[in-house]
Formats: sequence, C-alpha cells, structure tokens
Amino acid sequence: MVAVDMAPSASESKQRSHIFAAVTIVVSAACMAWALHGVSWTELWEDIRTLDWRWVAVAAISDVLVYVLQGWRWSLVLRPVGATSVGSSVRAIFVGLFASEVFPLRAGELIRCFLLARWSDIPISVSLVSALIERVFDGIFLIAGLFFTLTYVRHFPLNHGQARAIAILADGSIFLTVLIVICGVLIAIVMFWRQPALDLLLNARMFSWVHVMVEDLHRIGHSRYLYFSALASIPYLLMQIVPIYALMQAYELDDTSWARAGALMILLRLGSVAPQAPGNVGLFQVISTLGLTLFGVQRAEARRFTLLLWGVITLPLLFAGFVAMVVTGAKIGEIHREAQAEIKAQQGARNKRLEEAEEVKND
Repeated sequence: MVAVDMAPSASESKQRSHIFAAVTIVVSAACMAWALHGVSWTELWEDIRTLDWRWVAVAAISDVLVYVLQGWRWSLVLRPVGATSVGSSVRAIFVGLFASEVFPLRAGELIRCFLLARWSDIPISVSLVSALIERVFDGIFLIAGLFFTLTYVRHFPLNHGQARAIAILADGSIFLTVLIVICGVLIAIVMFWRQPALDLLLNARMFSWVHVMVEDLHRIGHSRYLYFSALASIPYLLMQIVPIYALMQAYELDDTSWARAGALMILLRLGSVAPQAPGNVGLFQVISTLGLTLFGVQRAEARRFTLLLWGVITLPLLFAGFVAMVVTGAKIGEIHREAQAEIKAQQGARNKRLEEAEEVKND
C-alpha cells in the first residue's frame, strides 16, 4: 500500500502563514486608525508637557521589573529538569520581547524558548511546554481577575452598547475558563501520570523527544518548585498593575485607583492573547480606550492616555530587549530563522517516524 502524504507542502504552509500575518496586520492597522481618529495632537503634546515625570519613571522601571519576575518564575518552573539561571531566563525573555516588537504573531515566545534551550541542557520541546505551563498559571489568575473586572465595571453607568460588550466579555470568560481547564488537565496527566500519558500518545514509543518531554514534565510535576512558580505568578501579575497606576498618577487621570488600573491590566492582558501586529499596535489601543470609557473616562481623553500608556510600557522594553540582543551577540533575524528551523526539524523527524511506523504496520 502506498502512503498518501496528507501534510501540506512547505510552500503551502509558508503561504498560509504569510496570508494570516497580512490579515492580522491589516486588522491591527484598522484598529489603530480607529484609535487615532479624532485625537487632538495639540492636546496630546500638552498632556506630555504636563506629565509628572517622577511617576513616569516609576512606570518605566516597574514595567521592566515585571519581566525580571517572569524570568525568575520561569527558572523555577524549569529547575527540576535543568540548571537555568535567572539571568539567562531574563535575557531570553527580553530578546523575545524585542522580537515580538519586530515580528508579528508574537514570534518572541518561540525565540525565548529556543534561546533558553540553546543556553542550557533543556530540550526545546520541554522549554516550549514550560512556557505553556506559565500561560496556564497566568490564565487561572487572569480569569479570577476578569470576574473582578466584570463586577467592578458594573458599578459604572453603562449604555446599551457597553452593557452588551460586558455581556460578551462574560461569555468569553466562560470559554477561556473551559480552555484553561482543558490545558491544565492535559498537562497534569503528563506530569503526574507518566506511563498513561505515553500510552495515550499515538506511537509515543517511536519518538525519543516525546519520551524526553514526558519524563521532564513528570519531574516538574513532582517538584515543589512547580508550586513555588505558581505562587510566583501572583507578584508577577500584580506588578503589571504598577505601570498603569503610575501613569494614571503622572497623567492626573480623574478617580485614579488601584482597582481601575488592575481592571485595565486584566483587559489588556486578555487582549494580548489574540494574534496581532508587532508591538501590540492597534488592538492594545482599542482595548485600552474602550476599557477607560467603561470606567467613565471621556473618549477623547482615553484615546490620548492610551497612546501615552503604550509608549511608556513599550519603549523601555524595546531598550531592554536591544541591550539583551547586544549581550547575546546575534542578529534577531538569524535567531528567528534558527528557531523556526529547529521546530521544523523536530516536526520532520516526527513525520518521518510516523511514515516508517505506517510502512511497518502495512507490511
């Protein structure tokens, strides 16, 4: 029997990827056009001139510290499977952040995992799954924060359109909760039930990389550092409120509060899950503007504040990412290509073993 290759060719896969990236950029551009519509550049310049730059400095510094905390948490997740220093984890994260500002579709996530695997003895498959574990931790706390946000927003007078948006957000929170629970259960099966996990995976015994991943995740699941990293997610997420609150103080936004800053952070973090253009351009501005108007801020003022917020939390990361790139001593384009090549090599090896197993079965 002749096996039929149902997998898409490399050219077809690349073409679809380019189309998806182009559509994402077009949508982000449309969102940015909406966010900029009606912005008074004179008033924006006046806002910049009257900012309290002490609070701006607090916002910028705390924004960088957010990802130092993430690097510490990531090193805790991976400690049972390999020695990864906090410095290496932080450096990989900042290079990844810089890449996400340059490439669409959050390519920095792949790059940071690739770099940490290169700098340690950890397979890239395990590095990628460790990033997924981080996202599950974040998702659990973000869902809890979303329910707080929905309760907080309902204290404000809402028009029909805003009430409808809140209802859609509530429905979306249910979907996200189910998705996070499914991901968490799948990871737990691999972590705590090693052999059943191998048996559930199709032809798992054929793939050495699956064995490595399952064995390492089993070690992570039976280590106290998994629980330490889960607890580390709390300061990591709380720190993300500080830049928003600090800029609200610098801007002297009416009714500035930690609750308002926290609710806006939750909305922005959830919005960052969607594919978007480099630098979160477009969707960030739309979500921030709509979120502030839900809190009673006038739309014109919300649009101006959103532009300042994007600048304050993006430019420090660009600078830190650039410094990390210089320290790494490699070009971002080369790292991106090498990371993609590594993933494709693993996929190719997997497909080859599948074909060999199918031929043996047919014989």
